[in-house]
Amino acid sequence: MVYIPLDSSRESSVALLREGNTFISTRCERYDTNIFRTRLMLEKTICLRGEAAARLFYDEERFTREGAAPGLLVKTLFGVGGVQGLDGEAHRVRKRMFLDLMSEADIDELTRFAADHWRQAAEAWQRQKQITLHSAVQMIHFRAACRWAGVPVDADEVETRCAEQAAMIDGAGGVANRHWQARRARKRSEAWMADLVEAVRGNRIQVDEDRALFRVSWHRDARGELLSPQVAAVEMLNLLRPTVAISRFVAFVALALHEHPAWYESLRDSDTWLEPFVQEVRRVYGFFPFLAARVRDDFEWNGYRFSKGRRVLLDLYGTNRDPRSWERPDEFRPERYERETINAYNFLPQGGGDHAINHRCPGEWFTIALMKEAVRQLTRHMTYTVPQQDLHVDWSRMPVIPESRFVIASVRPVAPA
Repeated sequence: MVYIPLDSSRESSVALLREGNTFISTRCERYDTNIFRTRLMLEKTICLRGEAAARLFYDEERFTREGAAPGLLVKTLFGVGGVQGLDGEAHRVRKRMFLDLMSEADIDELTRFAADHWRQAAEAWQRQKQITLHSAVQMIHFRAACRWAGVPVDADEVETRCAEQAAMIDGAGGVANRHWQARRARKRSEAWMADLVEAVRGNRIQVDEDRALFRVSWHRDARGELLSPQVAAVEMLNLLRPTVAISRFVAFVALALHEHPAWYESLRDSDTWLEPFVQEVRRVYGFFPFLAARVRDDFEWNGYRFSKGRRVLLDLYGTNRDPRSWERPDEFRPERYERETINAYNFLPQGGGDHAINHRCPGEWFTIALMKEAVRQLTRHMTYTVPQQDLHVDWSRMPVIPESRFVIASVRPVAPA
């Protein structure tokens, strides 16, 4: 049996909060390993990094997600009873519901709705001195997601509901005030959505049968039972909230265009580089650092012993920058996708493995499509300036975001060519 290096700290929770995204990678480099032991939140934990570790982590026979996510995340980001904490047949049935909502037609429609709201926003932005892109795109995406999902939102409450989604995301990796704001936002948002689910079931509101609100409201689990209104609300928020979260990637899209202006010309004139550019933004600027699972039963891997019930963390940040998988991994280079090999275990911006079987985010296709639309809007449908601001990216922050949230000014819509 091979000894798993032990982190020198008796309890590493404070270090995790201090170092954030780089916590696991820093220790892997320190101990010259891709696996080590530590204590996090008073619990023995094994941390893993790299493609081989990801292949292990997504072995459903060896790991379970039930009870793996820290309570801080469940109470803020995921919600109790959501798909993220399910396994086996229960997970596959629930996941199928999400995948059925991610058809090519659904992706195209959501993207089209987002483009409509981008155009409306740009018209309004030209009358404003400055725009904070991150918060503005949150509203664009939230409006588009509600429209796509069939969720009715009154004009006087749309900002409040959007802010609740944003608070859940921002508080997921925070403590103190950020954490409690996220919990309050989740409580309010779940109550709002549970009321809508019950209104659909009670025929008090009319929703098209193809819309997500209708389909989630009437979804039956692996036992053939309707989800409770509370769990149905959690799953509806698992559609709306991640769409709002994509606004962070859009802020990083703008940052990448600003820091690498040569790409602006290429992206403005052609769709050829859209996919590589967006994928490189996702690789470099993934905003959550790791995923959690628990060991199902005792086993050995490469001589290392994993004990039943042990929590295991997979380093997303470090795996996406692993020099064994990526050339010059710390550089922003969209051209790498023409020659470097990408697979479901070395490229993990939203999880890895198989979408239908593993716990890989089913909204990944929505993310890519909405990011591409953001690139089109920023390079082809408007002009703007970037005023002086603090664009520093603090990788200790979870979830990460440019300090200024990316401010633009002097916006002028451009008519489509």
